[in-house]
Amino acid sequence: MDNETMSLKINTARAKNIKIFLMDVDGVLTDGKMYYIPGKGAEMVEFKAFHSLDGIGLRLLNRFGIITGVITGRESPGTEDRAKGLGMGYAYQGFLSKLEPLRQILADTGLKPENAAYMGDDWTDIPVLKKAGLACAPANALDEVKAAAHLVTKKEGGMGAVREVCDFILKSQGRWNTVMGYVETAYWPSIKKDPLKIVRASQTMKKMSGAGGLKGRSL
Repeated sequence: MDNETMSLKINTARAKNIKIFLMDVDGVLTDGKMYYIPGKGAEMVEFKAFHSLDGIGLRLLNRFGIITGVITGRESPGTEDRAKGLGMGYAYQGFLSKLEPLRQILADTGLKPENAAYMGDDWTDIPVLKKAGLACAPANALDEVKAAAHLVTKKEGGMGAVREVCDFILKSQGRWNTVMGYVETAYWPSIKKDPLKIVRASQTMKKMSGAGGLKGRSL
């Protein structure tokens, strides 16, 4: 058995255990570029572009009971709106240190690290990738991030990389025939929209620091 085949077999086994898929935003759900357009008054508004391919994949995970969410270093109303539209469960924003959000999400869901898939592209994602049951990186990720990942997609962030991971999880969990049935019959289940838990670092960091901050806790 060659290395590629062995890696596929191991990653398939990892993906079978996944019950939640978390991801970074910039460089993963987007291509990493940030645009600023004039808003009301003198304010500039940050603008992001998300890929529709990722949307279908995330909707399908939602359909099969796999929770999704984002942990990102930036706060953005656009990210919150996208997360709501896809039925995500969590949107942690403004967190460059991402282990504490991961710990909170796992505690909230009662899941273990091996049940979590995570996708990131930059150094700030590496600590979470090292904890995740299925660590994923897009083709555009930094080399150090790819080295920490179990799975590196062929597509880049913002260009369908997240969809690749969604499809891989669905195939690994034996859902693909059902998905193809949706395609053939043009039946697309509605999203189960449970309340989105939004946590903004700008509003909670002081409270978290008082409770021990981002250090001294382990998963």
